[in-house]
Amino acid sequence: MKRHSENKKSGPVGPSQRQLRAGELIRHALVDILREEDLVDPALAGISVTISEVRMSADLKHAICFVEPLGASIAPQVEREPSSPSRTVVVPGSPAEVVAGLTRLTKFLRGKLAKTIDMKFTPELKFLHDETFNSATYMDRLFEDPRVQQDVRRLSDVAEDEEG
Repeated sequence: MKRHSENKKSGPVGPSQRQLRAGELIRHALVDILREEDLVDPALAGISVTISEVRMSADLKHAICFVEPLGASIAPQVEREPSSPSRTVVVPGSPAEVVAGLTRLTKFLRGKLAKTIDMKFTPELKFLHDETFNSATYMDRLFEDPRVQQDVRRLSDVAEDEEG
C-alpha cells in the first residue's frame, strides 16, 4: 500500500487521520483534567480555559495545545504600572499569563494525561494562545465598518442589476 502521493507538486498534505484522532483524544482528556483537578498555579486560579485544538506531530510524541482563557478577549491583556507608566504588567487572566501557568504545570498535566489516555507514548505538551478568536473579532469589526458596509451594498446592488 502506498503511503505517499506520487504527485510531488501537490504541496504539503494536512494531518493524517491518526493525528487528528490522537489530537482529539488528548484535547478531551486535558479538558477533563482541567475541569476536575484543583490546579495550584495562581495564574489559573478561578480562570476557565478553553482548549480549542490540539495538533499532534507525525510521530504522536509532541502535542501543541491551543488555549483561550474564557472572556480573555474582553479583558485588557496588558496595563501600565501606576508607579512607572513606561513599564507594563501582564494582567492576571490574560492569555499570556494563562499560557505561562499551563506551561509551568506541563509535567503535572502530562502525568495525569498518561493515566487517562491509552497511547504508547504520552506526548510532550506545548501550550500556545489561540489567535483565531482574535481574528474572528477583528473580522467582525471590519465588516461593521461603514465603509465596508457601503461596498457590500454596492456589490449586492450590482448583482441584483445583473439578475434583473
